Amino acid sequence: MGPAINLPPLDVPALLRDNGLRPSKGLGQNFLIDHAALNKIVAAAEVGPHDTVLEIGPGLGSLTRFLAQAAQRVVAVELDQHLIPLLSQVLAPWPNVEIIHGDILQLDPDDLLAEGGYSVVANIPYYITSAVLRHLLEAGHRPARLVLTIQQEVAERICAPAGDLSLLALSVQVYGQPQRVLRIPAGAFYPAPKVDSAVVRIDLYPQPRIPAPLLESFFRLARAGFSQKRKTLRNSLAGGMQWPTSRTAALLEAADIDPRRRAETLDLEEWRRLAEAAARAES
Repeated sequence: MGPAINLPPLDVPALLRDNGLRPSKGLGQNFLIDHAALNKIVAAAEVGPHDTVLEIGPGLGSLTRFLAQAAQRVVAVELDQHLIPLLSQVLAPWPNVEIIHGDILQLDPDDLLAEGGYSVVANIPYYITSAVLRHLLEAGHRPARLVLTIQQEVAERICAPAGDLSLLALSVQVYGQPQRVLRIPAGAFYPAPKVDSAVVRIDLYPQPRIPAPLLESFFRLARAGFSQKRKTLRNSLAGGMQWPTSRTAALLEAADIDPRRRAETLDLEEWRRLAEAAARAES
């Protein structure tokens, strides 16, 4: 970890008030204002002077300033057009920041960052966490690392161990290794959300742990398996895939998986075997 970045505090409440702005509940705006937490996020992301960083939802630039101080280039994508003029003023001292007005879910990382590696560092609205993860992890030009401030409960689900996996955890862990690096109390934000947050760091593998030709089948089977979590895999797969139970039982047997187990008990290797068995059965 590098030395702490020393910047003057950014008075977010005053900036909003003085410019006739309010945090948008609809956009899930909770601005992180705690200096220690901002420093720790940049340190956790291991941002260095040769790095390019994509930030989602910079707001008024609280985190962006710290990233700009540490990185070679920061591309900050902000959806709220009302914040852009003020954000531009706050970030004026840092010419290495490029502000883009847009919806990250409608933008291709290939277009934003044409070449070279990059990391994503962001305090993202809770309600788009799953969509943002999917968008970035499935992109053609994937980041090397994601460091995201998200709802603590969601962070715990993403980092769950084998035997207690959710569909979300599976969807992340197929692409990279997640770990919780920091808990951030609600009071570190303005306005304070109702729950605490956590910072998750996801280091992406060079290639997904499921071979590319099997990924589509893997996700289809996983979604089906988790569609009726209380049911055994034999029944949940049959319902989700609209197959007869005899077919799912045969598939599970071919993958050496007990058909009486439930989806959350399978580890990634077992899901890979299941996707392989399905591919063989269809060929």
